[in-house]
Amino acid sequence: MSLHVYANFVTPHGTAANNRAETDGNITTLQKILWLGQPHSTVSAEAIRFSLRRRLADLEDSGTNRRWNETERTNSWEDPEFRGWDTDSGKTYIDDDLLGYMRAEAAKTEGTTSTKVRRAVLELTRAVSLTPWNGDVTFNAASPGATPAAVRGKDKFKHPVPYGCEMHATRYQYGMSLTPESLREKSRAASAIEALCHLGTVAGNQGRFLYDFSPDAVVFRLTHDPAPRILYCFESNDHGKTVSVDQLLARLDSGDIQIEELICGVSDFESPLYQQLKNRGLETMGVKAACASVLDRMSKLIGIEAQP
Repeated sequence: MSLHVYANFVTPHGTAANNRAETDGNITTLQKILWLGQPHSTVSAEAIRFSLRRRLADLEDSGTNRRWNETERTNSWEDPEFRGWDTDSGKTYIDDDLLGYMRAEAAKTEGTTSTKVRRAVLELTRAVSLTPWNGDVTFNAASPGATPAAVRGKDKFKHPVPYGCEMHATRYQYGMSLTPESLREKSRAASAIEALCHLGTVAGNQGRFLYDFSPDAVVFRLTHDPAPRILYCFESNDHGKTVSVDQLLARLDSGDIQIEELICGVSDFESPLYQQLKNRGLETMGVKAACASVLDRMSKLIGIEAQP
């Protein structure tokens, strides 16, 4: 049976304002969904994948197939036709192996199509805020002349440009699923987990707002069970100040999850979350240490070289 690696991450508390939905007049809005009957802000899996790809491009000696060019504001490609996947010995890139790809070409003759597709082995959920969005909007003003295209008339360089910005002081949680043995190179699973444990910023428009997307806590599950059973297991009963895992413990009580499958990481050993996990006998350590422990256990289970 294949080994599956699942994880659920929760970020530190911060002010999020940059995972934009459509602009409403001069208001920059947040993406939002109804979650358990209340509006919550959300960050797309695509935004997380984008940041992960940038992280992998910096970590991997051979880089990634697709890399964001900040100067040109577009993607640069090494193998846009994915020719490396045509043979078992072809050169492939870590981002295509983990995140999949699709290349669809227009039909050259009627009734024919040409499509290359690889399903993502590393799957990511949409990140959802741990607390409901209560409608916070801030008033802002760009300095005179800072955004010429936003002002009309002869005095456009003399007056500030007002705009509003939806904001959410919250934490985000999201999950991942990974089956290392489905990769062309199984060792790339370790690089993916390492990158997610050190993910910095996600989403954003220019650099006006910084939100730390690194894990404040994480639950890993290494198992042969094809169902994750730990996604969105974090919750908060005090407006995001602290975090708990009541749903996870309920799964343990029911026998759906075995305690030996779990490795937990927290950033604060004085937190109620740390005490809750330790009191149940769960293997709990710092976030970076939990990441290293997962890589070590995974390397032994699937026979890959452990990360230094």
